[in-house]
This record gives sequence, structure tokens and C-alpha cells, in this order.
Amino acid sequence: MEKLNNKRWWGKEIVYQVYPRSFQDTNNDGIGDLQGIIEHLDYIKSLGVSTIWISPIYKSPMFDMGYDISDYQDIDPQFGTMDDFDELLQEAKKRKIKIIMDLVVNHTSDQHEWFQRALSSPTSPYREYYIFKTTRDEKKPNNWRSIFGGSTWTEVQGEPGTYYFHTFAAQQPDLNWENPELRRKIYQMINWWLDKGIAGFRIDAITHLKKDLDWASIPADGIDGLAAVIKKGQNRPGLDLFLNELKRETFDKYNALTVGEAYGVPAEDLKKFIGPNGYFSMIFDFSYMNIEVKSADEWYRGKTNWTIAELKHAFFNSQRAVKIAQGWSANVLENHDQPRVLSKLIKNTYEQTPNAAKALATMYYFLPGTPFIYQGQELGMKNFKREKIDDFNDVSSINNYKMALQEGYSHAKALEIVNSKSRDNARTPMQWNDEEFGGFSKSKPWLKMGNDREGIDVRTEDKKSDSVLNYYRKLGQLRRRPEYQDIFVKGELEEIQDVPTNVVAYRRVLNNRQVIVLVNLSNEKQMLQNFGGDIILNNQQTLQKDGEKLILLAYQALLLEK
Repeated sequence: MEKLNNKRWWGKEIVYQVYPRSFQDTNNDGIGDLQGIIEHLDYIKSLGVSTIWISPIYKSPMFDMGYDISDYQDIDPQFGTMDDFDELLQEAKKRKIKIIMDLVVNHTSDQHEWFQRALSSPTSPYREYYIFKTTRDEKKPNNWRSIFGGSTWTEVQGEPGTYYFHTFAAQQPDLNWENPELRRKIYQMINWWLDKGIAGFRIDAITHLKKDLDWASIPADGIDGLAAVIKKGQNRPGLDLFLNELKRETFDKYNALTVGEAYGVPAEDLKKFIGPNGYFSMIFDFSYMNIEVKSADEWYRGKTNWTIAELKHAFFNSQRAVKIAQGWSANVLENHDQPRVLSKLIKNTYEQTPNAAKALATMYYFLPGTPFIYQGQELGMKNFKREKIDDFNDVSSINNYKMALQEGYSHAKALEIVNSKSRDNARTPMQWNDEEFGGFSKSKPWLKMGNDREGIDVRTEDKKSDSVLNYYRKLGQLRRRPEYQDIFVKGELEEIQDVPTNVVAYRRVLNNRQVIVLVNLSNEKQMLQNFGGDIILNNQQTLQKDGEKLILLAYQALLLEK
């Protein structure tokens, strides 16, 4: 692609994440496809979106829904063909929409040609593309536990005592980034996609590339006698060598947008990741996205009793860290790995209303950084409730369920935990209308529909001026209006602290102008000082005042201009 000259051109972007498998099925096989994305480009554009992030569409056996890639340079037939992808690029470009892909380079599928060649012979050069270890006593090399449960080591069939390493599932063997030849092949592939015309990548599991090369066992942290792999294989010393080279050999050449999924990055390292010369344009911050669980990876260990005060602290602490790093934020409430935010952050089911969805949207949308919208978030889609583990597809959910049982949880409690945190919550088919299969397909979808759908679909909400969908459209329009764009992109952030605990409040300040954001995240009225100024956005019909005080109704959100 042609190099985009503006160094931080992505500062004004609004990004929409498509999970293709669940977005729109056009050939009625129950699975979403690339033609389905093309069909709805105008809908996506109506949200003010200028960049689409597409979850993996590469050829894959789909053990982990495309995050197990068997061919980096081919489209999986379930989604279409490379011609379909080229058409998507062209149609998006007509609408001034850029496309970024998901980049998964910590591991491949065990069906990838490289791994199959590695298995073919102990002397195959492709053994050096992955991580193999042979032990004398035929015991596993160490006691590390994979993120999806069980050992990180799987024995090679027909070779007793020889094992390969996988941070995630056994079907996802880790690539050996210590091998320069492997890295060169990865860079060639990345540049091939950038030459094709994509604008960049969201980069999966990127802090896992470097492992501690002592491969030593560590004290167990579970009754299985294993210890979490992240202690030895996440954000480890030496990772910077890989990430600097990756950036130099690929992204820098194209001024590409890069969004890192970067778990485990301490605040003091943030400048290396997203500073002026950082590895990436921006990274996701999971401090607030995983606020409701004790462990992001082993979430069967239980939920936290988080408070609004803690949520505010996480939000603003994240922004302060990014500012110190002279970086840029990827502001996000939902993605394909997270439950629906309305169900997650609004604890009482009866309070999970359109106004609450609008309040959450307002809370994050005007923070410094680039707002990301996950498909269906703009409708106020909610979590499902499944009655048995067989109703789940997600490998992480199934493994967390098994680990919960192993740790002594009852079946009912384990199922309750999985229902609340399962990645399948975000992967239910998009709700285009109120028909049986939501307008997603005329055939039975690959994953059951959500079961709390009344009034929550595009056809219904499109007709209602006060719907969550049309509110998100207003957010996009407001952020793009010439008189406000600079203040939202370049303005300083000032947290307003002298407000009730349940109110999130901040200013965006540029020169002599300021926009004040006030969000009541409770079901009770909140009284606070009257900040004055003109109302430029109100998610409810009225605004109450009491003399010198403002009264925010339950889940009321305001933008004021001074």
C-alpha cells in the first residue's frame, strides 16, 4: 500500500471490529463471510467508522476460531476467497474505510505446513521453526500450565520423550522466535499483506513471543501441580529485540496502524510499546476490561467485587500512564474475547437498559485515544445464558469449566462462571432483525443466538431516534464535527474528582475551550455542581437542576461545552 504520510494519521480514526464468523452469512451455511461484510459497509460507515478490524479470516481448522492459522496467505473457504477479500478492500476504499487484519504470530495451527514438516522427521529444519524438547526420563520438560489449561507440552506421536511447546492449546504450537530464519519468513508474510493494501494489524498475544530459555519448573499455583505459563512466557527480558526488529522490517516501511494485544506490560515499559518510537501505534489496556475477574486467563478462579470507584481509577490511571509514555490509547469496552459490557459493568439485569448502554458509550468514547466499537456493542447486545456446557463452542470456556470442576467447584457454579465470562457471549450472531436467526442467516447459525434480544437489533433500532444504535451514530458524528474534532483528538484530559463516587467526570481541554463529560453509572439520582455551558449531548430527554446543582438521573450522560 502507499505509505500514509501523516505520522499519526490514525489519531482521528474510529475503529469497528468485525468478527466475520458471526457478522453476516450470505450463502446460508450458518457461518458469516466476507460478502456479508461487503453487504454492510454502508451500515458500518453510518457509525462514523473509518477503519475496520477484521478478526482472523485466514485458512484454519478453526479449533480456536481462526487464531490457529494453517496458511497465512490464503482465505479460509468458510469466509470466501482472496477475490472476495480484494473486493472488500476496493469497496471499503470507495467509502474511505481502511481495513486492518488480525496478526497471529506467536503460534500457528498444528496443521500449518511448517509444523507438519517439523513432525515429519527429527532432523527436519522446520523443527527450528517451533520449540521441541527431548527429555531423558520421558517426563515433560517442566510444569508450566498453558493458558487454555493442562501442560504447555504435548508429546510428539511416535517419539517418546520428545515434546513440543504451546502457550495456548495443543493445536496451537508456538513459533520459535529465537530463529532468525523463522522471523524473516514472518516479515515477508506481513509485508505481502501490507503491499496488498491493508492499513495495518491488530497483533495477537504479542507479549508471549519471548520465553525464559532456562525452561525451568517453578512452584505450582494449582492442585494440578502446574504453574501459569505467563510467569515464564509473557513480557520477558529480551522481548524488545524481537519487537524492534518486527517494527523495523515491516510496519515502519508502511507507516501502518498497529494495535498490540499486550498483556503484562508494566507502566514503566509503556513508552517502549507506544511512545514516539514505540513498537506499536497503540495497545489495549486490560486493567479495566478484566476488572470483574481475579485472573484474566484463569477466570474460573472467581469474580471480584469491583466498585465504580475502582473502575474510575483504572480508566484514569490508564490514561495517565499513556500520557507519561507520550503514547496513544486504544479505547475499548468490548471485543471477541470479552463478555458484553452492558452485562459485565451493569451488575443488575433489570438495569441493563438502553440508557445504561448509552452511558457506558459516553464514558469511554471521548477519552484521549481511538475509540473501538465491537459489532453489536452499538445495539446494546447482552450476554446469553446457556443451560449446559455442551452449548459452548469456545475452547477457553470449556477448559475453564473443566479447571473449575478440578478445583472443586460444583457443576452449577462452574456453569455460572462460564456464562458470565465466556468469549462466546461476544460471538453470538449479529442481530440485524428480530427473526429467528436475527437476519444473520436463513439457516441455523454455527453458534446459538443470544437469548435476550427483544428490541435489540438493527432493524428495530434504526427506526427509533432514541435507540442505542442512533446514539452511537451521534457519537461518531460529534467526534467528526470540525468544531469538535481537535478537542477530542488533541485536547488534554482532566479528571474531575469532586463528584459523587458513582459519577465518571472529566474535561477535554484545548486552548480556551473545554468539553465536560459527566456520566452517572448508578440507578439513583446523583447531585453535583452545575458546571454551566451548553449541552451538546444528553442521553435522556431532560436535565434537572436544583439551584446551583445539577441532578443526573439514573444512567444519565451529558456533554457540556464551555
